[in-house]
Amino acid sequence: MARRWSENARMLGKLVVITVGMFSFGYAMIPLYKHICEITGINILALGETQVPGASSKAKPNSQVDVSRTITVEFDANARGPWEFKPELRSMTVHPGELATVMYEFQNVQDRTMSAQAIPSYAPRQAAAHFNKLQCFCFSQYTLAPGEKKSWPVAFVIDPKLPKDVTTITLSYTFFEVGASTPAAPTAHLSVVPSGVEGS
Repeated sequence: MARRWSENARMLGKLVVITVGMFSFGYAMIPLYKHICEITGINILALGETQVPGASSKAKPNSQVDVSRTITVEFDANARGPWEFKPELRSMTVHPGELATVMYEFQNVQDRTMSAQAIPSYAPRQAAAHFNKLQCFCFSQYTLAPGEKKSWPVAFVIDPKLPKDVTTITLSYTFFEVGASTPAAPTAHLSVVPSGVEGS
């Protein structure tokens, strides 16, 4: 009888240890979960509720945006072939460091399938080193059926280190058929306006 009681006591002790361990692990999961979310960039609003950066007005603003300056970005499109190619907007004004997106529209107006690609160029030339494209259709070749239309985004950020005397940048694309002779990149026109002087 005493032996059975001793075995039961040991079993009870093991169950108590397991129960305490489970509760301890549960409490430890909260700070561990927060630590993992801090590493991965996901913010905790409440237990079981998460916030992806940029999805809420509470997200911290981009401290890299230079709101004291504005840059006019002009968009140009050159179609080297029988198709239609144009930007959705002719120009937009952005702050250095600000993420911006413009759409380019393309249509294959031929009665045959074609493969094509775009070549970008910039004016003035020194702007190329400061014009950072995060998404661009010029990175790939595309095959389009007869009459097929496409709209492609160009997401970009202008480096705040862009020289102060550059107030306008022209982004130009030449769209050409793959397999044909590759055309030279166009020479985009740009008027550089000195700082503090507003252009016409």
